[in-house]
Amino acid sequence: MLNVIKERNIVVGSGAAGLNAAALLKRDGVDVAIITEGLFCGTSRNTGSDKQTYYKLSISGEGSDSTLKMAKNLYNGIGVDGDIALSEASLSLMSFYRLVELGVPFPRNRYGEYVGYQTDHDATKRATSAGPYTSRMMHDVLLKEVRSLDVTIYDKEQVVKILTKDNTVKGLITVNRSTGSYTLFIGENIIFATGGPAGIYKQSVYPESQFGATGILAESGCEMNNLTEWQFGLASTSPRWNVSGSFMQVLPRFVSLDDNGREYEFLQEYNIDSAEILKRIFLKGYQWPFDVRRVESGSSSIDMMVFLELEKGRRVYLDYTKNNENAPFNPSALDKEVYDYLKSANALSERPIDRLKSLNMPSYQFYLDKGVDLEKDYLEIALSAQHNNGGAAVNPWWESSVKNLFVVGEASGTHGVYRPGGSALNAGQVGSRRASTFISKKSRAYNWDEDDDSFIIESALSFISNEIGFDELSDIKGKYEKLRAIMSIKCGALRDITKLKEAKEYIDSALLKIREEKIKSPKELWIYYEYRNAILASSVIVDTMIKYADIVSKSRGSALYQDEKGDIAPSYLSGRFRYSLFEASDNFVLVSKYNADTNETIVNKREPRPIPNEDDFFENVWRVFRENEQVY
Repeated sequence: MLNVIKERNIVVGSGAAGLNAAALLKRDGVDVAIITEGLFCGTSRNTGSDKQTYYKLSISGEGSDSTLKMAKNLYNGIGVDGDIALSEASLSLMSFYRLVELGVPFPRNRYGEYVGYQTDHDATKRATSAGPYTSRMMHDVLLKEVRSLDVTIYDKEQVVKILTKDNTVKGLITVNRSTGSYTLFIGENIIFATGGPAGIYKQSVYPESQFGATGILAESGCEMNNLTEWQFGLASTSPRWNVSGSFMQVLPRFVSLDDNGREYEFLQEYNIDSAEILKRIFLKGYQWPFDVRRVESGSSSIDMMVFLELEKGRRVYLDYTKNNENAPFNPSALDKEVYDYLKSANALSERPIDRLKSLNMPSYQFYLDKGVDLEKDYLEIALSAQHNNGGAAVNPWWESSVKNLFVVGEASGTHGVYRPGGSALNAGQVGSRRASTFISKKSRAYNWDEDDDSFIIESALSFISNEIGFDELSDIKGKYEKLRAIMSIKCGALRDITKLKEAKEYIDSALLKIREEKIKSPKELWIYYEYRNAILASSVIVDTMIKYADIVSKSRGSALYQDEKGDIAPSYLSGRFRYSLFEASDNFVLVSKYNADTNETIVNKREPRPIPNEDDFFENVWRVFRENEQVY
């Protein structure tokens, strides 16, 4: 049975970006409904960090800033389109102050200045934070606004297929997570705010409730940008949380355990001076993402050492109860940058746990609230996927290559290779504002095309006509977990072309068999479709990785592509992981277009669109604005 519902405008996803889009549309008098797998299941609601950052234009102190300066900084992140960068800079303050007005407690001084600090990949003080749960606070206030505006919310509805006609979106098919029933939503404009492809890696910092919809976006015909570009970093496995900031700056002990319970202080096995090791640990605090430029002699060497322990089948932990035996804590022997920071923070106590409590007591309390007492417990960690900088290609109004299908938040590929910390939260708010603004004006002059309804209904019935069989011995969960394990082992931060092709071969086989899969009961139907989406996402992402290695060959950003002919071979790796670095001047966007019929991905390079340099003479802009309300 197929339920049919018509909604003029639809937002898919209920994170901070999706809620913002829905609220802004409703405030502008436009009918809108939200479809969500779970109102409280998204990344915005369930993730954070030591001091979760929000990135915006600097508005305190004597430092000079401008939208163009901020746009240039975003654009210089490599693979970023200039019109997107300028929009994110221009609307950053409007988006920020909206959150302030809604109740997010960003700190300000007694004169009303919203002070800032420096974040990664930025030389200004544009960063701010409301604490480790900044995005959750954003979700709280935006959800409150959505409810006050009486926006219709379809909860527990999982989108499993995007329906198009003539490269224009027409509707969505959903499965109810509780009942297993299908619904066809017919709509004119659809905003996808479903987050990144969170469900494809086993070693992941994404909340376990988050899956993403990258696979079905690619299947619909959306061009995708920079799918090879991720953020990987060290994170605890239970709970899933970045061990950035204070967790590294207090210099914990790294230890691994083999199957027999034997301990290894493995960082000392690499014949690197103990003071240098401690400095690299410290730098991981604000150089959290794995960066191939820091592998040879920088902070990302710590990521490599952790990965090699995991590769041996060992489990890796942080220990805050004592210092490394082979590198005792001696303040006078610390690197000057490390010593000055800890001294200024009054955090030169003997044990790492005491340093952590002095530096950032809420960080200790966070794990205590989750059942992990760092006073006595080891904290298990892994090199994990945290954020996909790629996603659907969008224009300056966040419309994808499929007409009337807008993609905002992490699902859109706006970030490029290096993004400033916290820019994702700003991008989600700006992108959802741009999409809602465009839709709001366009919708006022729209007349519904009733002739498309029968076509969309027939397409939906065709998709669900092959009923999925049932088998009590089915192990769809196990197959999904195997896919995720293969992705983490073969397609993470360290990439070998042979392993990538092995992974792609497995994924292709799984995709061919997807229609033959069976589930135990209708209650597993949603898992089946998450598995299907993950296979599709993995297929286009891994195919893009393979073709990147062929087109570019050199390593950039968060990925080290092994190359036997490479010119860099870190001595501490004993000849393993030879690679070459890309040229910073080689600025390009990597574009992927997936063909669902052939299961092939066409991958090309293109130059980023430049930062617009248009006439900003006030009278001219004012005249156009008066006549058109918005410049399209």
